[in-house]
Amino acid sequence: MSTPNRDRRGLIELAPPAEKAFLVAVDTGEDTGWTAEDSLVELANLATTAGAEVVGAEWQNRRHVDPNWYVGKGKAEELVAAKSETRFDLLVTDDELSPSQQKALESLLNVKVIDRSRLILDIFAQHARTHEGRLQVELAQLEYQLPRLTRLWTHLSRTGGGIGTRGPGESQLETDRRIIRERIKKMKERVEEVRRSRATTARGRDRRLMATVGIVGYTNAGKSTLLNALVGSEVALVEDRLFATLDPTSRQVKLGDGQAAIVTDTVGFIHKLPHQLVDAFRATLEEVNRADVLLEVVDASDAHFTEHRATVQTVLDELGAGSKPRLVVFNKADLLDPAARDGRAPAPVIAGAVFVSALTGYGLDTLRAELAALLASLWIAVDVHVPYAAGELLARVRERGTVELEYGNRDVRVFGRVAPTLAGELERAAADWSATLRENGAGGGE
Repeated sequence: MSTPNRDRRGLIELAPPAEKAFLVAVDTGEDTGWTAEDSLVELANLATTAGAEVVGAEWQNRRHVDPNWYVGKGKAEELVAAKSETRFDLLVTDDELSPSQQKALESLLNVKVIDRSRLILDIFAQHARTHEGRLQVELAQLEYQLPRLTRLWTHLSRTGGGIGTRGPGESQLETDRRIIRERIKKMKERVEEVRRSRATTARGRDRRLMATVGIVGYTNAGKSTLLNALVGSEVALVEDRLFATLDPTSRQVKLGDGQAAIVTDTVGFIHKLPHQLVDAFRATLEEVNRADVLLEVVDASDAHFTEHRATVQTVLDELGAGSKPRLVVFNKADLLDPAARDGRAPAPVIAGAVFVSALTGYGLDTLRAELAALLASLWIAVDVHVPYAAGELLARVRERGTVELEYGNRDVRVFGRVAPTLAGELERAAADWSATLRENGAGGGE
């Protein structure tokens, strides 16, 4: 039933009824850890997130997908009967379709046919709230559409001869392709501007020598909830749905003992994530590459968290960040352990992984301590002498490192452990100070 709304004039508007979606998948046995039935459950969540009403689903075991129909011809004909029973007006396949497969199914069923990639792109388009997010989603959509122009735009091409069709000039199809290619080129230039802007912001963070942490994980694992819990305020959008937020959010988080880090929540990953999205969101996902360490958030209550972790690893490898130092955070522990429902209870650290509940606060102190220890393990030992004139540097050393200071007559001895970038700055300051002392005929530091 349609939900009434009122427009600016106070008139009642009826929202269009939800599309009735029927889902179909092929199980070739090649997707380790995922059965077609499991994948269809996730596809149903995606379809619901996009605003559809799921009215049925079918899957088929085959050695490979049918090159003409995706499913076998017999199963395709069964979909005609399913349409009569459920009255679906949208067919969603669990794998990416070729233009010919899509056209064949649409001709047979006389309904709109989309694949998993197109569905995810649609969700991203709905949820992109910032200019940056919309740019990247549009680029992904254009790159998805380009090879499908034959199917989408044949009514505009010159399919017949005769009067009015002869003579110079390009076909409408070629015109469409050229227009989209030009649009893609412009969009890539604008996304590159986003990348440069982010790089400038990152350099600013580097100058402040703040440790950086990237939150990664499967969609709906609770990344945004965790960021909010660590910060102590609502800084990131939290909704119990897939891809609730696309745009990265960065905030300073206190870790204890005077340590702090810039923590960035990034877009969630998902099984069979369209490659167009990975390419388009590369400017945003570079935050992952720039991070000193990663927090991999895992939904501990999900039976497929092992497969989810494999998906996350695949995307990280594609981004070149697969081997970064990482702390695994098993979230939603409150759904498994009654003790986790009390945020004051101590949380265990098992095999280097922390169990937390971002909702109740369980394990957050342990997480902060483990994250601080991981960042400190990357630090470098220093023992240098710098002049008193380097007061601003010494202030940052005290704030960002675990060091001791010994004050001499002419300079300050700094020894302990600091972040690599800060160690480099100290070494340069010490070298300059030693050169100054030699020029003045003085000895080394005291």
